[in-house]
Amino acid sequence: MALDPPLKALLDSLAALPKLDVKSNVAQARENFWKLTQRLEADAPALHEARALKVAGAAGQLDARLYTPFAAGAPIGPGLVFFHGGGFVIGDLESHEMLCRRLAAAGPVRVLSVAYRLAPEHRFPCAVDDALAATRWAFEHAGDIGFDAARIGVAGDSAGGALSAVVAQTLKREGGPKLAAQLLIYPCTQMMQMTPSQIRLREGYFLTQAAQDFFKDKYLARPEDAFDIRCSPILENDLFGLPPACIITAGFDPLLDEGKAYADKLSACGVPVAYKHYPSQVHGFFNMTAISSAARDAIEDAGAWAGRTLNA
Repeated sequence: MALDPPLKALLDSLAALPKLDVKSNVAQARENFWKLTQRLEADAPALHEARALKVAGAAGQLDARLYTPFAAGAPIGPGLVFFHGGGFVIGDLESHEMLCRRLAAAGPVRVLSVAYRLAPEHRFPCAVDDALAATRWAFEHAGDIGFDAARIGVAGDSAGGALSAVVAQTLKREGGPKLAAQLLIYPCTQMMQMTPSQIRLREGYFLTQAAQDFFKDKYLARPEDAFDIRCSPILENDLFGLPPACIITAGFDPLLDEGKAYADKLSACGVPVAYKHYPSQVHGFFNMTAISSAARDAIEDAGAWAGRTLNA
């Protein structure tokens, strides 16, 4: 299938902009990403409440935002702990505001978006440690934020998808608390090798190989960290008993092969998997709802899956 025409027009318009590579300035990359997400998002659903709060991280409190689609006085219900994408280096609560609002409305489900520490100021495994601490905090304070502790899932896109997968694996390995779902949106599941999709799509499709090299250079403390299951969750073989998963991939995404491979591995281990592939889309398309109507439909479907699964 061909690339979605509006996305092709977007990529053409971005062709003249400076590209990310290992020499890029981190502060500038963060600013450019924020500006781009504001350009590509629009008219997210109104919710009953979106409020700032603090959650526990591994080394102190983290900023977070709670999205509530229910009216005041609504009983506790399902909740998602969400981790944003951005290669563990860029991205924040603002860049993923619209995505979280759409997921919350589609569920309907409360969404707790967490601003974990970013590299290179805080390299691996800081983001993983923060994601684990924040998820545990959500269980411990479930009643305070309207979560039913029996119906909590994790979710994230790209790097956030990797964090979600690692949190699910770690909590299972450590004996709980028990997650009820994992929503992995075009997740990074390995950092060890170039897959066929990475080679085929290394230039021209938003997430270039040079950008991936930039993220790895800033995130990994040592090159061998790439082989740690907390960086490359696809290396974990004990996947039995993990919560039901929804894994989303895009046809023009360099991470396509590793996302599909992780879905297949989970399924082979008996984990219920809903695999949803969008052949005309690029990496990051969930943040492109002003450009891609398919993105709106895909988020709606993902949120509805989370609601059904957490309420099952």
